[in-house]
Amino acid sequence: MKNIITSIFFFGIFICCSTSTYAQKKKENSNWSAVAKEAARKNIQDRYNYYKERAIAIWNYAEVGYKEVKSSALLQQTLRENGFAVEVGVAGIPTAFVATYGNGGPVIGVLAEFDALPGLAQKAVPLKEKAEGNAGHGCGHHLFGVGSVAGAIELKNFIDKNNRAGTIKVFGTPAEEGGSGKVYMVREGLFNGVDVVLHWHPDSQNGANPYSSLANKTAKFRFYGISSHAAGFPERGRSALDAAEAMNFMANMMREHIPADARMHYVITNGGKAPNVVPDFAEVYYYMRHPRRDVLLDLFDRLVKTAEGAAAGTGTKMDYENIGGVYELLPVDTLARMVYDNLLKVGGVTYSTQELEFGKKIQESFLTGSHRTITDAAKIEEYRVVSEANRSGGSTDVGDVSWAVPTVGFRAATWIPGTPSHSWQAVACGGTDIGIKGMIVAATTISFSGIDLLTNPTLLIRAKEEWQKNRGADFKYVPLIGNRKPALNYRD
Repeated sequence: MKNIITSIFFFGIFICCSTSTYAQKKKENSNWSAVAKEAARKNIQDRYNYYKERAIAIWNYAEVGYKEVKSSALLQQTLRENGFAVEVGVAGIPTAFVATYGNGGPVIGVLAEFDALPGLAQKAVPLKEKAEGNAGHGCGHHLFGVGSVAGAIELKNFIDKNNRAGTIKVFGTPAEEGGSGKVYMVREGLFNGVDVVLHWHPDSQNGANPYSSLANKTAKFRFYGISSHAAGFPERGRSALDAAEAMNFMANMMREHIPADARMHYVITNGGKAPNVVPDFAEVYYYMRHPRRDVLLDLFDRLVKTAEGAAAGTGTKMDYENIGGVYELLPVDTLARMVYDNLLKVGGVTYSTQELEFGKKIQESFLTGSHRTITDAAKIEEYRVVSEANRSGGSTDVGDVSWAVPTVGFRAATWIPGTPSHSWQAVACGGTDIGIKGMIVAATTISFSGIDLLTNPTLLIRAKEEWQKNRGADFKYVPLIGNRKPALNYRD
């Protein structure tokens, strides 16, 4: 009995010591991580002008999807200058690249976008004033690309300084705006072997909710008729424009009989050249969206039938080209909470007196006024769990990435609160320190989150388990673009 009591006594001491040692080690790791993150914050802030110069250069380039030659080259150059090996022209896209640093696991991917939007040329002033050229960064991808690169460079520095295993991969992803650039990269297996992907997006507020998005399929419907003199010999003509308009009429009638959360929009890209000539060619460009891609595909098939009916009724011929297609985002709550905690640590954006004046003038230009105050840029949106209501109204090719590898994103306030994306106001903010300050918040949050992923194996395990459960055991990736090659001339 004495021996048993003695054994229990010493076992109790062992447990107490072990628990104490574990608690002490956990505290030390936490302190060490905090020190590493603060070092990353300082390093990024110290290079504020370095990153600003690159972001403003890309803002000035304003190159649209698949044409981002100078923008992509500048990001590649920045990564090479900081020790990354860069592979260019991946997935058959000249402006796509993968930059890699490190060795071993875990492998952390970071997405970088850099394409602009056509029709949004704007100077960096708070009044609408068209700049030279046609395109502008109304979605802030010049900030997206440079901010992601800055965060990745700091993760590279973290690996070097602390002699840690791990690999950082920056994916330079062209043509997010309608070109589905990432889909081709996913299809080519470029994300195979990556453990987690980090991304962010410019916005008018800061948040890291695990939101989803709308799956999207796009196509150009082309009608072929017979030209003729519209007054002299109208009976000899068959109007391709009539067919396009008939399709649009039927599609608009269809809106009443599709799910309320579906979205459908179009533009006529070619409707003829002269009123006195019966058009022998017309083209209309459609987007169809829905939160679930299975429903989306059914809706798209119905849209094709309206085009077929329009051609039959007007005596014309029709074909269509699938321009793009993206999955809905697959959120991972485990990763989103981690990023949210880091975004809280980083904090939001504080404006100078001059920036506040700029912001007030921007808000005065809003059509319906802003329901947000300018100081909201300093706040972090309260965390909300995944729900049907927690969904972006837009679509993104990040969706396909999120079904290939656990993926997490967040938003940083790069525009005056209340600013809509794809607007001249967003372009204007993005060309000033208002945008750059938000970009620095994003770069710092990426570095903080990457440090957690590089140093916490349990976090990775939990994230992968949740992702696999959400994705489903029977999931098989089938790209919505099919087997088509990248549409490098899709804006021509």
